[in-house]
Amino acid sequence: MEYEFFPDDVKAQLPKLYAQEQTGDPTVYVKFFCPWNQWTWFITEGEQQGEDFIMFGYVIGQEREWGYSSLNEISSVNGPMGLKIERDIHFSPKKKSEIPEIH
Repeated sequence: MEYEFFPDDVKAQLPKLYAQEQTGDPTVYVKFFCPWNQWTWFITEGEQQGEDFIMFGYVIGQEREWGYSSLNEISSVNGPMGLKIERDIHFSPKKKSEIPEIH
């Protein structure tokens, strides 16, 4: 099976934006990571908005915070030697409380 960055069946699992807003322990459905540094995205929600797919989740980067991410931006990042941000294909949906990296 060929690796696909963010296939439609994975997108379809995500609840729409704000769907888990009142949930104290939302489900994280997708994990993206940057192979050349420590940046990680734990995505809880997302939806198509025009030409982009907007996602919400916990981002570990310069700061650790909940916020919005753009699929267009994440997929356009080019790292050293042509590396790209990747989706963790071994990650399965789990509650926020089950992910130690999320404080």
